[in-house]
Amino acid sequence: MNTEGVDESKRQFLTSALTVVGAVGTGYLAVPFLAQMQPSVKAMAAGAPVEVDLSKMEPGQLIRVAWRGKPVWILNRTKAVLETLKTLEDQLSDPHSRDSIQPTTSKNSLRAIKPEIFVAVGLCTHFGCSPTFRPEIAPNDLGAEWKGGFFCPCHGSRFDLAGRVYRGVPAPTNLEIPPHHYVKDTLLVIGETTEGKAA
Repeated sequence: MNTEGVDESKRQFLTSALTVVGAVGTGYLAVPFLAQMQPSVKAMAAGAPVEVDLSKMEPGQLIRVAWRGKPVWILNRTKAVLETLKTLEDQLSDPHSRDSIQPTTSKNSLRAIKPEIFVAVGLCTHFGCSPTFRPEIAPNDLGAEWKGGFFCPCHGSRFDLAGRVYRGVPAPTNLEIPPHHYVKDTLLVIGETTEGKAA
């Protein structure tokens, strides 16, 4: 190859210029591609912590909120319910929640930070159906031993009002307790630890 009369400085300049233009062009193509891989604002909001005002909750009332696309139940348990929970342990599969999912602040027999306020993910641990809230005592369809709780109509799993699963039903573990804490006495945050870290 004959390179006589070729200006090497011009060749070097053109090579450098084309390299820079190519790198900038690649950057312009890569930025939108990488941006579309990020979760949407809606998706990020769905995983965000949820604040719940408990100031107007009546004793015995159950409210439902959504967190990360799951139903979360908040139940204001009465003193009578709290007393009844103590009498059920011999009927339960995991009365002390050793094999179930809950934050350490709720790893107790009531599965709660505050005894009267029960917070749980409202999905059966068998196949993820949503159990129904059945607070009545001894209804005909659930039997004389029923002291109130949650009943899954899909496969018959039963949970008490602390989300603890009864023996001999398909659900393998107690209902999941999501991470939560209280900002003040009547303001609950679901999806965040007491240190303010998102779960």
